[in-house]
Amino acid sequence: MNVHPETERIELRLLLEAIYLKYGYDFRNYSMAHLKRRAEYRLSLSGLGSISQLQHAVLHDENMFLIFLQDLSINVSEMFRDPPFYKALRNDILPMLGTYPSFRIWHAGCSAGQEVYSMSILLHEAGMRERGQIYATDFNRAILEQAREAAFPLAQLKDYTTKYQQAGGENSFADYYAANDQRAVLRPFLKDRIFFSEHNLVTDGVFGEMHLIVCRNVLIYFDRELQDRVVGLFVDSLCPGGFLCLGSKESLKFSKHADKFEVVREKEKIYRKRRDA
Repeated sequence: MNVHPETERIELRLLLEAIYLKYGYDFRNYSMAHLKRRAEYRLSLSGLGSISQLQHAVLHDENMFLIFLQDLSINVSEMFRDPPFYKALRNDILPMLGTYPSFRIWHAGCSAGQEVYSMSILLHEAGMRERGQIYATDFNRAILEQAREAAFPLAQLKDYTTKYQQAGGENSFADYYAANDQRAVLRPFLKDRIFFSEHNLVTDGVFGEMHLIVCRNVLIYFDRELQDRVVGLFVDSLCPGGFLCLGSKESLKFSKHADKFEVVREKEKIYRKRRDA
């Protein structure tokens, strides 16, 4: 049955409102195109006939809500994703962080931890791991548990190794993991000084005073209003002169907070909070 686009938008907004009122998760300012795709994906698997039926199922069956929550969570990530970004971190940003006696890094929307552990490797190779504290957050409790395990499918390691080398890695990437059945388990020392915790960028507040915030390929799933709100949260969470790293398709160019940052690397989307901001 074909549903009129406006009716479908109303159904979708009612679904999001229901999730917010019943469970406290707020997706109301996420990109509607992204939400529609995820709802259609769940409908195709569940056999439900409409978004209104999905709303009923989510409201009356918490297990269905938890399943749909996984659908809405953004869990696409890789180790050393966008190698030029990590090369810029290695060559340009870490030396500046190294001028502090200690520093704090926040990975916001950390997914299963691939980028968190990539950062840990960079800090290790720069001899800075003992001075740095990494806070890795996500709203998705299940994905945080995966991140804590520091284990990834063995089939992905060839790609991760290539990206590590393209990012300037000079060691053998195999030194950083042990093969276990079909999984690669990262060495325990890479988990040192990493704290995983639940934090929702949509509803939660300032997260400490950070020297570096990494939030890559998350803002693209938000509408403009929510993007501005989250960038404002980053402004308030960064110390003067702190760095903000966004994803390759993201930018501060149209943000109302753009004047609070200076561009460090435009192509790699690395910004620095102005000291007078």
